[in-house]
Amino acid sequence: MMNPDQRGTNHLMVVLVCCVATIGGFLFGFDSGVINGTVKGLQAAFESDSIGTGFNVASMLLGCAAGAFFAGRLADIYGRRGLLLAAAVLFLISAWGSGVAGSSFEFVIYRVIGGMAVGAASVMAPAYISEITPADYRGRMTSVQQVAIICGLTGAFVSNFFLAKYAGASTDILWWDFPAWRWMFWAEMIPAAIFFGALLMIPESPRYLVAAGKADRSRAVLARIFGAGAADAKVREIKASLVADHRPRFRDLLERARATGGMRVRPIVLVGIGLAIFQQFVGINVVFYYGAVLWQAVGFSEADSLLINILSGSISIAACIVTMLLIDRIGRKPILLVGSVGMAVCLSAMVLGFTGAERVGDELVLAGGMDLLVLAAANLYVMFFNFSWGPVMWVMLGEMFPNQIRGSGLAVAGLFQWLANFAVTMTFPIFLAGIGLAGAYGLYSIAAFLSLLFVWRAVRETRGIELEAMPG
Repeated sequence: MMNPDQRGTNHLMVVLVCCVATIGGFLFGFDSGVINGTVKGLQAAFESDSIGTGFNVASMLLGCAAGAFFAGRLADIYGRRGLLLAAAVLFLISAWGSGVAGSSFEFVIYRVIGGMAVGAASVMAPAYISEITPADYRGRMTSVQQVAIICGLTGAFVSNFFLAKYAGASTDILWWDFPAWRWMFWAEMIPAAIFFGALLMIPESPRYLVAAGKADRSRAVLARIFGAGAADAKVREIKASLVADHRPRFRDLLERARATGGMRVRPIVLVGIGLAIFQQFVGINVVFYYGAVLWQAVGFSEADSLLINILSGSISIAACIVTMLLIDRIGRKPILLVGSVGMAVCLSAMVLGFTGAERVGDELVLAGGMDLLVLAAANLYVMFFNFSWGPVMWVMLGEMFPNQIRGSGLAVAGLFQWLANFAVTMTFPIFLAGIGLAGAYGLYSIAAFLSLLFVWRAVRETRGIELEAMPG
């Protein structure tokens, strides 16, 4: 956050504040992963076919798109912390309602509410962390968001596993005449309540406060982190980076084209949209949302499938930790390039493993040894994603936009990210029934190869650049 002497920086406060913000990432992951173990329960309770199940699973993502889009703009009006508090309330409502839903329509309503919370947290947590963290370790602190997301996913997988194991199956009765799959949703209310309480104890983003005309409050927050002298200098830098005659707005995402004289979308916004879309088109959330169904389709039991999900989550956490150690040393772009190559190779191996598979009854039988190839390739694929595109995309979206357009840029990029997520999640059951697993993963492998070209040609490095100096 500051190039000047930072010996007075209160690093403990920065870390604690960032940890509170990343609870939103944990809930993002938990809310996304909890659906993984409830698919059978949803099918049984609501008697849904493959398309209906796909919509029940993917419905949250419509709320995510809306939450991400409106949160960016509303955060420019009501503040980063204010939007995170609203997200915490929505997480509580959604967790309770998803568990008590008596119909598919009611379930979708509560999942959309949860999606709005996830969407808001997904863009506001990295933005808040970027705006309160020094530039020399901003990448590490922002990448903690992805660690939190994966911890949330893994927490959901662990919770699902033990609840289903204790009941006998996800559709069996657990406590008070409610099946285990409903308790899987209710478990989320615990971290959501902790998130709300913790948010009440952290300050608002100092950059938002300056943009909102509250420079004195911003100076007070900065003084607590960096000391009074550094705070005065930083307030002046933030003011200089903002347009003097108006507060941030969506129109700032446009610029005048030199060739035609007309208005066009700023190239940096298009790069943000591209990063957001490619992160989803490589198919990562098929593993997160449909992991249990996928592994059961190739012959694993429900219990084994849930254990494989826990293994994938643990590998993901380890990969994110490696990213935290490297991102401020080697930069964002090299990590994205390595991730694209690794994912493309692993997805191609999965296509090879699924090719020639035969369906016997309700099970998909792979050729000899191919089940182990698919299992290994899938977990390596998850590792490469969580080493690269998982954390780095959120790091870059939180820091790559200039101060004037950060909220609006995040809103648009977040909207496209969640719409792409919805498209991939909604179409996977259809692909599974139509072109099969080999065809579906073939499409995801093509997207991974294209993401390599996109990063190579379009993405600029942001390592070590102060937010006030980000080019637009």
